[in-house]
Amino acid sequence: MNPPKRQVRAVHDADTITVYQAYPPAIADAAVRAGRFVPPFKRERMTWVKPSFCWMMYRCGWATKPGQERVLAVRMSRTGFEQALGMASLSHFDRTLHDDAAAWAAQKATSPVRVQWDPERTATGVALEHRSLQVGIGGVAVAAYVDEWVVGLEDITGQVRAWRVELSDGGAPALPDETSYPLPASVAARIGADAAAPSLLPSI
Repeated sequence: MNPPKRQVRAVHDADTITVYQAYPPAIADAAVRAGRFVPPFKRERMTWVKPSFCWMMYRCGWATKPGQERVLAVRMSRTGFEQALGMASLSHFDRTLHDDAAAWAAQKATSPVRVQWDPERTATGVALEHRSLQVGIGGVAVAAYVDEWVVGLEDITGQVRAWRVELSDGGAPALPDETSYPLPASVAARIGADAAAPSLLPSI
């Protein structure tokens, strides 16, 4: 049985959800020292968070791509995560969610958060049939993310590098255990998420 095509899967507990971001050392070092995002992090830019660890590894090349050498595991409050999605607009027009392109464009123009559903990836980067959520937080929502929604962050670059070596040696590293995240119905409808179901994690 395959997972629903559009479902949020993440590490989460009763109060928080873990998302991942990759940054150059200057931004990561400052954030780790402060325990929150501070300059040179730029609030005026959209910042993208990924609940899927494997998708983040695909995006940053397991912490090898320039400007993405440091991987942070960011704990967001579930309240904040759901608030962000509740004000989001899809990055691309989807006729199943909007009557027409004009309705989507009008929503997008007033939404500070973007979401898109990209093919989920295995640890080795193979594209899967089901999708992974990417969340772009911009505009007024960035201040809320930095000042309210982030409740902790951790530099996991060392662990990422160890897992990368294990994977390249043919091993099966014990990656973060991501399970289905239960979105409120109104939020799920806004971003086009499928109904929640037990998460089935792909093999690597």
